[in-house]
Amino acid sequence: MAGVMPLATTRTDTLGDDTDRGVAALFEKADGSPIDTELTRTIEGEIIPRLMLVHRVEPALTPADDDERPALNTDEVAEFARLVMSHDIADASQYIEKLRSVGMSLETLFLDLLAPTARLLEDLWQVDLCDSTDVTVGLCHLQQLLREYGPAFETEVEHHEHGRRVLWAPLPGEPCTFELQHAFGVRIAEEFFRRAGWDVWSGNPGSVNELVSIVRREWFDLVGLTVNCNTPLDQVASMVGAIRRASCNRAVGVMVGGPMFVDHPEWVTQIGADAIAVDGRQAILQAQSLLGLMARRC
Repeated sequence: MAGVMPLATTRTDTLGDDTDRGVAALFEKADGSPIDTELTRTIEGEIIPRLMLVHRVEPALTPADDDERPALNTDEVAEFARLVMSHDIADASQYIEKLRSVGMSLETLFLDLLAPTARLLEDLWQVDLCDSTDVTVGLCHLQQLLREYGPAFETEVEHHEHGRRVLWAPLPGEPCTFELQHAFGVRIAEEFFRRAGWDVWSGNPGSVNELVSIVRREWFDLVGLTVNCNTPLDQVASMVGAIRRASCNRAVGVMVGGPMFVDHPEWVTQIGADAIAVDGRQAILQAQSLLGLMARRC
């Protein structure tokens, strides 16, 4: 993968020898013997690099001292996944602190470590490499780490309050096979909007009517919906239409996020939405561009 340096030439001395075997450690049985070699090669060579590519975008609003750092590699993501699945979160926190000590920003860690780790946990579960208990522990720990580092993340860049309000929520009633991972993506987006000075509303509405009631009662400049891969497009389009009809802001923007729209960005216009949230950083840029365009139209 372009831009990724071998671990031995980046942070080996700082992070310790165990980091070198991050991917390999995920593919061992309890007795230390390796699992199916072909499956290991598939995940190590395809699943993890794909996750890294999905979450790797051009830097924006990143502290200057982070520009020169080497990119996170697949071993580091896999090692972090192993740490968050353990029942002691202290090791995962220490791992983050070591990366911060060599100049890596929390923005980079949120986007290039925590977010890909959440996706990796889901993929490992779907191919039966981890059981639901281990993955649930891992995702809960990721949520805890996000809350722990959220205040420091907000102070990494200067931001100004501007009075804009955003609602982030998963699509109500969808057949979400991995609700914790889904919710984690929402939390990442919320952290970026909060840092950019937005008044962030979040929740997990249990029904379409509940979400519609919220946008009818409260003013939002933007509504962000995260969508599971299994959700039919017509269901998403119906929800977007319901939000627009009910919103007390007749010019409300609608942003959607989820792997299905990363793979098929052309679907965004098909469902009547305005923009796609690839990750938290790009979501902010998209939101600013969208609201600027709407302001010029008014």
